[in-house]
Amino acid sequence: MPITKQYLKSKPECKITFCVPAKDASKVEVAGDFNDWNSEALKKYKNGNFKAQLNLPVDHKYEFKYIIDGKWENEVEADGYQWNDFAAAENSVLEV
Repeated sequence: MPITKQYLKSKPECKITFCVPAKDASKVEVAGDFNDWNSEALKKYKNGNFKAQLNLPVDHKYEFKYIIDGKWENEVEADGYQWNDFAAAENSVLEV
């Protein structure tokens, strides 16, 4: 589940591309503190990958998770993980 980062020269933001390989899934979403944990759908492509792009301010750490067909999943290639007492589980961490 790779994430790519493209830092913008014109403003202090980073274009984040979330890519989730999930051929058998019907719906993949991403939720995190960058969108107040309101899930955002990723677009499904013919190759079975789901993708979405967000521009996020730099010099921040963001916690997030994927929701794959209703099941919360972490990013295996996250920059780190942070324990969340509310969910009693770890969240993926994205550093930009």
